[in-house]
Parts: sequence; structure tokens; C-alpha cells
Amino acid sequence: MGGASSSEGGKLPAGTGTLDMALKLVEFLAIQSAPQSLAQIAKAFDASKATVYRHLVTLQRHGFVRQDAETSRYEPGVKLLVLGEAVRGRFDVATVASDDVAELGSLTGQAVTICRMIDGKLVVLDLVHGRTVIEFGTRPGTELSIHSTAHGKVWLSFGPEDLLERVASQSMHPWTPTTITDAQALRKEIEIVRKRGWAVAPDELITAVNALAVPIFNHKNQIAGSLAIVGATQFIPITPKPEQIEAVLAAGRRISERLGWRNDR
Repeated sequence: MGGASSSEGGKLPAGTGTLDMALKLVEFLAIQSAPQSLAQIAKAFDASKATVYRHLVTLQRHGFVRQDAETSRYEPGVKLLVLGEAVRGRFDVATVASDDVAELGSLTGQAVTICRMIDGKLVVLDLVHGRTVIEFGTRPGTELSIHSTAHGKVWLSFGPEDLLERVASQSMHPWTPTTITDAQALRKEIEIVRKRGWAVAPDELITAVNALAVPIFNHKNQIAGSLAIVGATQFIPITPKPEQIEAVLAAGRRISERLGWRNDR
């Protein structure tokens, strides 16, 4: 378990209100891999069973939480799924790109992901698994590292002007021995991405895994999302095959055009 609270030791911050705790309970249950007992939830929040139970009853009444009739354990309710799908529809990039994502996955045989920056975080909006034996645990809603992923490099290259400086000025986590953690090296890499229009990140987030990403632009010629194929380095080499590059670039152009982008601007 984990993730019940942003404070140390899993305790709720002093003065946390009723609504705050209820929202944290919903978030906690949503990220667990299995239903949780009342005792487990109370322990995670360092709260009494009675206090947690009162919140769960209210959440259950409104459909945000459900309790299994046989085990008495709690898990997310169907209301979260309904609301999630309703909100998802507002992220136009994922909706517009759905057909091209499926086609790109079929054409390349690799997993395909769509990402967008939301509140300063790089978030996966959609994932379609490829035809390889490897399946990635990345799910819609997953936050990705910006400096060590192909998606991140695309956003650093074509996103807000201050994004690169902000990322380069901070400590960059070495996910693998080949992760770029030097500010000067990152700036050099981003300059290359800007010139060629696509990014890779072989072995930088996960050893033996690579991704090939391109930007998606909107009608204002601003980046609205990023598209990538993801797979083992034996399938997506450090320098991707020309047909892979063209396939991803072409898909990115088609999605951009549906969002109103025109190449002659």
C-alpha cells in the first residue's frame, strides 16, 4: 500500500478538513491494486476505524466507493469510472488521435502512447499495446519523467519556452546509467530534437526500452500533445528505422491537421 497522504508517515496534515480526507480516501482506493479492508485503510491514514468508516459510508452513498458484499472490503465505485470517461472526453488530443493511435500500433507492432502536459506534469492520456510479448504497465493518468523520456524531450523542444530552463535547473534523477542528468547535455539533446522533429530515449528511463516520439500541434501551431511508439531496443533501435520514423511523423501530422494545424504557417 501507499500513497494515502502527501505527508510523512502516511498521516494527514494537521487541520485537514472533512472534504480533504474524503478526497484522499478516494484517491487512495483508486491507486490500490486490490480492494482494501477498513483496518488497512485506517492504518494507512493513521486514523480511527470509526472516522474512516463515516467517510466511506458517505462516499459509498454517492457512488464513489463500493463495498464488496462478501469480503466487506472497499474499492472505487462506478461513479469514478463515469466521471473519468466524461473528463477524458475533454482532452481533445486523445479523442482526435484514437484512430491514428490504433493504426500506428497495427503498422509498427509496438505500443503507442499519447501524452500531454497537465498542470506542469507530463501525463499519459492513452496507451495501446503492441503485438510484442512485452506489455508495459503504463496506464492513462501515469506521470512520466520529463528529462528522461522521448515524450518529455518533445515537450522540452516544442513546449513552453521556460520549461527547458526549469527542468535543466533542477536535479535530474538518474533512472539508469545512461539517463541524461547534465544540464548542458540535455540542452544539446533538445537542440537536436528541434532540428529533426523527433526524439528518442534509449535506456534512459528503463534499460533495454526505447521510445520514438513526435509533437502534435493545434490550430495555433502550439504543441497540444505528443505521440510515441514504445518498445524494446531490439525492436526500436537507438537510431530508429527510417520507416518507423516516417510512420510516427506521419501519424503526428495527421492528428495535428485534425486539430487545425497547417504546415504552411
